[in-house]
Amino acid sequence: MNAPDSDHHQLAPQCVLVLQGGGALGAYQAGVYEALAEHRALPDWVAGISIGAINAAIVAGNAPEERVAALRRFWYRASAELQYRLDEPIGFARRTFNEASAQFAAAFGIPGFFNPRWPMPLPEWPAEIGQLSFYDTTPLRTSLLELVDFGRINRCETRFSVGAVNMLNGNFTYFDNTQRKIGPEHVMASGALPPGFPPVEIDGEWYWDGGLVSNTPLQYVLDNRTPCEMTVFQVDLFSSRGSVPRTMADIDQRVKDIRYSSRTRLGTDQSRQMQKMRAAARRLAHRLPREWHNDPDMAALLNHHPEGAVAVMHLINRTRGYETNSKDYDFSRMTVDDHWAAGRADALYSLEHPDWTGRAPAPDEIITFDLAGDRLGRELTSR
Repeated sequence: MNAPDSDHHQLAPQCVLVLQGGGALGAYQAGVYEALAEHRALPDWVAGISIGAINAAIVAGNAPEERVAALRRFWYRASAELQYRLDEPIGFARRTFNEASAQFAAAFGIPGFFNPRWPMPLPEWPAEIGQLSFYDTTPLRTSLLELVDFGRINRCETRFSVGAVNMLNGNFTYFDNTQRKIGPEHVMASGALPPGFPPVEIDGEWYWDGGLVSNTPLQYVLDNRTPCEMTVFQVDLFSSRGSVPRTMADIDQRVKDIRYSSRTRLGTDQSRQMQKMRAAARRLAHRLPREWHNDPDMAALLNHHPEGAVAVMHLINRTRGYETNSKDYDFSRMTVDDHWAAGRADALYSLEHPDWTGRAPAPDEIITFDLAGDRLGRELTSR
């Protein structure tokens, strides 16, 4: 066996958009995509979990020039009944407003997304498995069929992957348009977070929200990529870093942030280490006598194609002082607009940052950038 050649440079570079779950916070991802579109950083592959799966479907299921408008239609529809604004949206008044908006959504549902079931299911009252939830997501199916061209997704013009959890065996599953035909049920399964939303049946199996196992598809992307250079825009809706809680409500919010922050850095660190080990094995193979190339242990070490460099831009929706534990279901128009604007600003700042524009990763290297982390701090300091 000959030592593998470094042929990954012959493959075209790939741009990937990776979208975490997080309910109403998903408007941040829409703002990020708007900035990427302005910079012509159009993804070849979009992967998502939960609300990230919905945004991913809208991106992959529309022509590039129509994607931002389709995202805006979805998010404006979702915030259509919560358009109240504050004259001075700061401090305790803003926190109270956000909490009231979230409770309104919990009580009355969200247009084009979900409606409360009536009567509300009781804890010990049996029901059909597809109705075991507090909300009915039929409106979401209607929205997806209106806003997403599933024929375009299934033509694989853009690779599309969404993750869900098999309800019976607990296994994590990805629905990928390179492996199966995609329909609205696959997107809905990825966002079927219990007990709020019902499980979704696909091919005789029942699925729940992928965030129950992993709230980001980044590891799936890194494990299933082609051996080419790759740029990844990883958009997270919960921040693993935060401040010391000062109230019981702060504790609830901090726990949610930690639980759903997806441990992105752990995944990239592991992938980076594996890539370094594979590169070291290939270099060692070139220095060993040729007869060693057929050794089974050497073959196992070299049983991977050379992998191109990966640059990961990490964009994180960081908690603002006015947010509460219910931030992922506060669909008020004011808050949705704030999240959208924050995502766009963070992405524009990062895309134009000299560390990003001047990046030069070595072959087989994975490098990460979190460039917008100090933008919010400077913004607050300047006020």
